[in-house]
Amino acid sequence: MIRYSLKCSNEHTFESWFKSAEAFEGLQKASMVACPHCGSDTVEKTLMAPGVPKKSNAKQTESSTPMAANPDGKLEKALAELKAHVESNSDYVGSKFAAEATAMHNGEVPERSIYGEVKPDEAKKMAEDGVPAVPLPFIPKQKTN
Repeated sequence: MIRYSLKCSNEHTFESWFKSAEAFEGLQKASMVACPHCGSDTVEKTLMAPGVPKKSNAKQTESSTPMAANPDGKLEKALAELKAHVESNSDYVGSKFAAEATAMHNGEVPERSIYGEVKPDEAKKMAEDGVPAVPLPFIPKQKTN
């Protein structure tokens, strides 16, 4: 995992974690990295200093503790609540997400809350066509073991 400091075209700064540098680049090219403040998908990496302790046995300071550690559990709780809300208030459409969302956007089927999976090329096409969608920060229940 790699953490990047990011900035959108509206000068909002934020951080996000990615599986790898290649994963970030692929998501960025597919316009799937968006500013949490304004939704802009024009996002670029900014200069950041790594949070590394000076000595291997040194205690980590609050500023050097990775966000993923989340010692108080607030992040995990918030993600669990978001997941429960999405799963109880939306229909899971699996790999048909792009087709369903596009059909709703075009007025071909009634609008409803849905979630599922989408391939990067489908996500890019949806973004180009103005179909509203956001990536979820969790794996849908149907995809977990």
